[in-house]
Amino acid sequence: MALDPARSAAHDNSFGQANLCMASLDSTLTIQQANQEFFRQFNGSSEELCGRSFRDVVHPSVRQPLMRQFSHLLEGKHQRFVSPVIAVGPGAESAFTVPLTAVAVRGGVPDTTAILVMMPTARDAEETRVVTNRKKILSEMDARILEGIAAGVSTVPLASRLYLSRQGVEYHVTCLLRKLKVPNRAALVSRAYSMGVLKVGIWPPEVVEDFVK
Repeated sequence: MALDPARSAAHDNSFGQANLCMASLDSTLTIQQANQEFFRQFNGSSEELCGRSFRDVVHPSVRQPLMRQFSHLLEGKHQRFVSPVIAVGPGAESAFTVPLTAVAVRGGVPDTTAILVMMPTARDAEETRVVTNRKKILSEMDARILEGIAAGVSTVPLASRLYLSRQGVEYHVTCLLRKLKVPNRAALVSRAYSMGVLKVGIWPPEVVEDFVK
C-alpha cells in the first residue's frame, strides 16, 4: 500500500493508541497488521492472526451482515461504517460485543487499497461484554422453539407447527428460560441475540448451528 509520508506517520501513530484495538485489512479482508491491543484482545500473536481473514475472528451470527457492510465499503458506496460485532478469539470460550468502525483508505485510484478497523478494547467495552458459552447448549427442538418465539409465534400455533402439545411447548420454553437465565420470552430473545445464538440480519430468525446438539 503506497501512502505519502504524512499519511504513513499518522497511520503509525494511530496504531500506537493504547485505548483502541486496531487492524489494517487488504481488499480481501485479510489482516495485514494490527496493534498490540488487537492481538491481546483476540488472544493471539501477530503470527497467528496476520494473514487470516477478519471474518474468522467474528462470531458466525454476525458474519453475513458484516461482510455485506465491508462489500459496500470496497465498492465505494460508503467511506466508513459503524456496526456492533460479536468478536471471538482463536480457541476462546467467550465472546464480547464491541462497536466496530471500518474506514476505507484509498490511494491515487478509486479502488480501496486498505480498510482500517477500529474497536474499543475489551476493558473499555466492559459494559457491553457478554459471556458466550459456545458449547452445544440447545437440543434441536429447543432451537426450533427459540426461532418460533423470536419470530413472534404464539404457543398454540408453535405447538401445531412442531407437533407438540401446548404443555410440551411450555416445558421447552421453561427450559430455555432456565438455560439462558432470563425471566420471560422477550428477555429470552434479547439474550439469545446478545449471546450470538440467533443469527443477526436473518429473517425468519435462525439459530447458529454451533449451539445445537
